[in-house]
Amino acid sequence: IYTSGSTGKPKGVMVPHRGLTNYLNWCTQNYYKGNGGQGSLVLSSISFDLTITGMLSPLCIGETVVLFPEGLHLEELGRWVRKRKYSVIKLTPAHLELLSHQVSEEDAAFCTDTFVVGGEPLLAKHVDFWVKHAPNTVIINEYGPTEAVVGCTNYIVKPGENYSKSIPIGKPIFNTEMYVLDTSLQPVPIGVHGELYIGGVGLAKGYYKRPELTAERFINSPFDSNEEQKLYKTGDIVRYLPN
Repeated sequence: IYTSGSTGKPKGVMVPHRGLTNYLNWCTQNYYKGNGGQGSLVLSSISFDLTITGMLSPLCIGETVVLFPEGLHLEELGRWVRKRKYSVIKLTPAHLELLSHQVSEEDAAFCTDTFVVGGEPLLAKHVDFWVKHAPNTVIINEYGPTEAVVGCTNYIVKPGENYSKSIPIGKPIFNTEMYVLDTSLQPVPIGVHGELYIGGVGLAKGYYKRPELTAERFINSPFDSNEEQKLYKTGDIVRYLPN
């Protein structure tokens, strides 16, 4: 899977089948609630890792995939969402906010069982409309770089919770390790900011034909004597919450 990254230069990320299988296993067990929805609406290009959630996970459990037509303006998104109730819609926070302006308060509760939101930081303003008018719709904030197979943590937005600005990224999915470390690769205390490192079966093998960058970003785990156990250096600054 290719990702542009912050430099804009495409990087080929070598995603192993076991990592993809682990992620899809998580999706099928946690994102499909059986609350009357059917299938998934895919809004993004198949070259974008976000699409894996909406396209492959429903096929794994025999549900349908509906593709938003190429070239159709996003102003039509609301009309497509109102056509049927979906099991899952994977989208970005910007899409979720746009959709809130295209769907009536009465129709909001009948769009989907679950919104899985990723690709950008999720803020309180993105979810306010849905929490108020679709309280039974599950909204999941999913965090994960391509280097860790689409999504490696998630957090279920809780109605009634006071989110001052940003929504937490939550806890790791199956077989995933998350570390918040300082510049000496030591764990930081709860509440102290540090850099996020990711390990586990979902980790990519590195970057295609870019060994120097692979060595820089995929480091030997300081918590395991096996040199094959790597951690991905995300560059993201986070902190543990008390809970």
